[in-house]
Amino acid sequence: MAKYETMLITSAALDEEATAALVGKFKTLIEANGTIDSIDEGKRRLAYPINDEEEGVYTVINFTADPSFPAELDRVYKITEGVMRSLIVAHEE
Repeated sequence: MAKYETMLITSAALDEEATAALVGKFKTLIEANGTIDSIDEGKRRLAYPINDEEEGVYTVINFTADPSFPAELDRVYKITEGVMRSLIVAHEE
């Protein structure tokens, strides 16, 4: 098991329920394959426009999982509508 941090930016154009459902989907996926250590969420102004949007909802999740899981998580991020950007970083022991 290794420690990871993932950050995703979802569209601020989505209403609060849709954003919560989207983030909940990823939380469930991570919990099914590992354990969540901490979660930080918030709406912020973007440094530069992404898809003509000036704001986004940031979610940072620290989790522990099998080393093969981040590739699957990244794949799901890329095919999910509403996710503007994502990043997964491995923390060294």
